[in-house]
Amino acid sequence: MNNKRHAHSPQVPPTPRAPSLDPDTGKPVPAPASSETSGGPVASAASAASQGAVSELDAWKEHHLRLAAEYDNFRKRTTKERAETWATWARAQAEIVSRLADALDDLSRFAHIDPAEIDSKTLHEGVDLVERKVWKELENAGVTRIDQAGVPFDPNVHEAVTTQPAAKPEQDHTVGQVVQPGYKMRDTLLRPARVVVLTWQGQ
Repeated sequence: MNNKRHAHSPQVPPTPRAPSLDPDTGKPVPAPASSETSGGPVASAASAASQGAVSELDAWKEHHLRLAAEYDNFRKRTTKERAETWATWARAQAEIVSRLADALDDLSRFAHIDPAEIDSKTLHEGVDLVERKVWKELENAGVTRIDQAGVPFDPNVHEAVTTQPAAKPEQDHTVGQVVQPGYKMRDTLLRPARVVVLTWQGQ
């Protein structure tokens, strides 16, 4: 039996479509991607997931930049406030020194007097005058001295150096003697007063 070969007609490739031209520029307009060339629903889902990841990354970048800007503003504001505080403190110190200038001049004059040319009474009066001048200016600046005896012992302003027996019960836990005065500037303790504290022994 003779096998007959079937003649195959040659396949002619499809004629490509002529691209559409942009009427304004005259350039070809790309054809929209079909579902076959774009990969169909799977490719669309992958593209959407990729865009979502990019959007999340952009959000994190924006958040990071916002935090960095806020920190930079905080740092600048803190530096400015610190500089202003330092300037205020320096001005206050300069004002106190200027107030004490006259008293320091008087003290210098008395310190350089020849002892043979001045009697003890004049020297005492001069030193007393300088002390009163100094304290007048310090009190104007808000400085007070802590040097009272007979008051209740206060650990916020007193430092106990030793104790002594109290003569009566009501003197218990009170200041019997001030060994070294303390100082406050308004509400700020500059130095606690060193004191002897009385304690009742119950006798």
